[in-house]
Amino acid sequence: MELQIRPMCYEERKYAYEQSSQLMSQTGSIGRLRGDFGSGGMEFWTTWEDHRQDLKTDAFKSELDDVINALHSDEYGLLKDRRSMVSFARREPDRAFKGNYTTEYGFRVDTKDHAFLIRCNPQQGDYNFYCFCYVSKLLDQHIEEARKDIRFIDSGYKELFRLPDGEQITITLSTDEKLDRVCRYIDEAHLEVGRSIYHICEFAESMERNGNTYAPKEPPLPPKCFTLLPSSGDIIEVTRYEKGYRPIRKREAFETQGGRELFVDTANKRMGVTKAQEAAMLAGSLFGWDTPSAKPKNYDENGKAIKPKDRER
Repeated sequence: MELQIRPMCYEERKYAYEQSSQLMSQTGSIGRLRGDFGSGGMEFWTTWEDHRQDLKTDAFKSELDDVINALHSDEYGLLKDRRSMVSFARREPDRAFKGNYTTEYGFRVDTKDHAFLIRCNPQQGDYNFYCFCYVSKLLDQHIEEARKDIRFIDSGYKELFRLPDGEQITITLSTDEKLDRVCRYIDEAHLEVGRSIYHICEFAESMERNGNTYAPKEPPLPPKCFTLLPSSGDIIEVTRYEKGYRPIRKREAFETQGGRELFVDTANKRMGVTKAQEAAMLAGSLFGWDTPSAKPKNYDENGKAIKPKDRER
């Protein structure tokens, strides 16, 4: 079986972990295969967990067997043994990301109708891989929808802020106790806060009724922004979580440095993008979205990097 293996993109990584039953249903999560190579690194032990039995067709089961057997073969080697996994995973640094407690490596394999998200951890003493299996159409549709961000409103439907899928809010209770909760996009009118699902208005009303307030735990990244490429001063457009940037065709008004800066400032202000967000977006597109420099909280209001010793703990 010939496979096309690519690194998981930033947004896909969330789906290589356990989801709520609501999200598993929406994304077409068929199930999860978990495996390890044993104490010697050469064994191959696996267990399967169903998520949606209605999607576990004979065609899917055949594809899963073909994909796993191919990855376990000498030809691909990703799931052959622990040493082969390390060798495969480290060929390209883009495949590495910070997991819950160690560096992990993420890959995606697509067949005609299914997507296999494979999260690898070559360390001995832990499960070495998880393969989350999806109906690719349903998964990709949900990821695309989630790019709209989660909308937070007050009880009068006034929009307060938007939060990227998977980021956290801090809820301040009436007792001044603070709670951090991961938020997930369900659809334009529903969200998941921690383990609970709400209509966006229901959540607002609940918070107001109990005297609670809420805000992003950290300043979020915007969906896109404009900035100047440091090496040339050219105008570029940066899209959140995408590697690289899109050059903006020069116009007569941009020929001077002042004209280019004015365009960037005006366009970003129109989108509500701060200087700190602009600086973080540029860093993320160039150096990776997992780096500290891709976080707006690490810049001041002028977009200047805050020294580590001066950052909030």
